[in-house]
Amino acid sequence: MKDCPGVPLMGKAVTGKPVTECKDLDEVFRESLPAFGGAYLQRVYEVLKQVIEQRIPLVITCAGPVTVSDQHRAWLIPLIRAANTAYITVTDAICYHDGHDSLRRTVERPIRKVELFGDDARLREEGIIRVTDTGFEEQVLFDQDTVLTTILQRPEFQKRMTTTERNYLLGKCFAEREQALGIAPGLMSVCAEMELPVFIGAPADGSAFLNSLKLWTLAKLGKVKYGFDYDLHEDVFESCAYHHWGLFESEPKSMAVMILGGGVPKNYSLQPEPTLSQIFFLKEIRGYDYDAQIVSSPVTDGSLSSCWPAEAVSWGKVNPSGYQSRTVSMQGDYSSYMPFIVRALVGKELLHNPPEPLRLYAKRDALKKTLLDKIAGDEEVMASIMDTLKLPDELKG
Repeated sequence: MKDCPGVPLMGKAVTGKPVTECKDLDEVFRESLPAFGGAYLQRVYEVLKQVIEQRIPLVITCAGPVTVSDQHRAWLIPLIRAANTAYITVTDAICYHDGHDSLRRTVERPIRKVELFGDDARLREEGIIRVTDTGFEEQVLFDQDTVLTTILQRPEFQKRMTTTERNYLLGKCFAEREQALGIAPGLMSVCAEMELPVFIGAPADGSAFLNSLKLWTLAKLGKVKYGFDYDLHEDVFESCAYHHWGLFESEPKSMAVMILGGGVPKNYSLQPEPTLSQIFFLKEIRGYDYDAQIVSSPVTDGSLSSCWPAEAVSWGKVNPSGYQSRTVSMQGDYSSYMPFIVRALVGKELLHNPPEPLRLYAKRDALKKTLLDKIAGDEEVMASIMDTLKLPDELKG
């Protein structure tokens, strides 16, 4: 085995540097995770490190109670600020629970630790809502509903809009409350301040929308006037405009995605490529050049939440060129790993000199117009789209 480096399919020697000899977390990730699960974690770190160092526009998708558990302040907001974040996709619940801290002035957060395997029947009797090992008084939900009902009746909300516009306006409202109460900024207010688009792939799946449903019902009964509604077509088109910008107009001419937890946010953020290429027939469209994900679902369950980037390559959602070195999927609970990954990625230099925000939300109308003009101005593209309106004989029933 003296000529081991030349043996077919054999890589470098498997060695791990003692963690006691590493000067920081970055070195631990690079030198002390030689194999097995640690190697997956190292790959996630390496992909994200490339994305941040090369300033690749990054899409972050997140499913799970990150705002209830205060993970948004612990590591998600630092990651958003450190990366060249293009937009994020979350659940309506993440937006809803983000407002709990700013309901009223309290010495500590209204969300408390509870026993993971405690007595849930007793919690119900005591009016305590449990989310895994966190909990809060049920009154928090009623207070949040009251605040959201008031916010949704503001004049600026009385029109059709994308989920990004609702979340931008909601973030500004949350910011007002946080500043008045001296509360550390939450996810929505930070995104509004950075003019960072926040999409919701399933906007009807959450309590924020249920409060809108209440007002819609009252409007049907003639009790109030209410004009808020979602324009989901424009919502998806806006996400496509950002993807198109990343591929053709951003400085790196590239896009990356970080997927945390799978779910609808993952699927929504993978849709721009097929929309642009399969539906609009635009040329030279590709998926993400970098794809790192930490999901809890096993790949054998056949769900989109669990599928590896390689499967997305077959759909065109991930760039087939270089995907074996620029993509990774790790099965696990992202809340266990992301604090360490982000701390290792965000060194002192980034802490003191974060990149200027891309502020794509402020540019959304111009970017949508660019994409619309691209579609309308290409005769071949328009002919292909118009052809889909006709059912071929072989497909007729």
